[in-house]
Amino acid sequence: MELLGKHALVCGSTQGIGFETAKLMAERGAKITLVARNETKLQKALLGLEKHNGVEHDYLVADFSKPELLKMVISTYVESGNQPHILVNNTGGPKGGPIIDADISEFTNTFDQHLICNHILVQAVYKNMAAQNYGRIINIISTSVKQPLNGLGVSNTIRGAVANWSKTLANELGHLNITVNNVLPGATNTSRLNDIANAKSQKLNKEVDTIFAEMAKQSPMQRIAEPSEVAEAIAFLASPRASYINGINIPVDGGRTKSL
Repeated sequence: MELLGKHALVCGSTQGIGFETAKLMAERGAKITLVARNETKLQKALLGLEKHNGVEHDYLVADFSKPELLKMVISTYVESGNQPHILVNNTGGPKGGPIIDADISEFTNTFDQHLICNHILVQAVYKNMAAQNYGRIINIISTSVKQPLNGLGVSNTIRGAVANWSKTLANELGHLNITVNNVLPGATNTSRLNDIANAKSQKLNKEVDTIFAEMAKQSPMQRIAEPSEVAEAIAFLASPRASYINGINIPVDGGRTKSL
């Protein structure tokens, strides 16, 4: 499970699942490059990462709503000699609502933020992964890949596209010793879940605590996950132990998803 000598590029890593993933990988010896749009939060998150054998973590400021700018940032980073072995794609989801009410721009903007930005990052790093004979691409998506969630029409649509993009990549890159997998969190104690719960509270005229209790009851575990629990699955897929796991979707939802 150790990641000594490995370099991980972790997106959306100033909070929630992204930060817990970066933190866990750092504890296991990896060099971490945090990626997010808020530099102040990045600097704070950097201070929360352990260092092994003098490794120095760093960060990139990138806004996933601006794909062309992201392309410039990551290209410069790689051309400067940085060679990540691990890429964790992670971006906040769009606002909820019925799909029939969604504006076209909600689809195109979310497509850019998720699939297009993921693709830009993969294209920038996969050749170096192949040269090092070690690559792990892990996409944090959603259980909606297996079972669409009510009230999250745009998210369901785009995350499904990301899952199929990922499976195609897994087929194409496996011979380079690069694995591509998806982790599908269920209800997890993040700011994203708070936003969803608050929106439901207003729409249904219920207390936020009641909404959270209802979410918890949807899982056989009868509780909401902590970000650190999802991070464990991601860090495992990034490790040498997961060398023959490729092209799959792993729900981390306490058993909420009804399909196998």
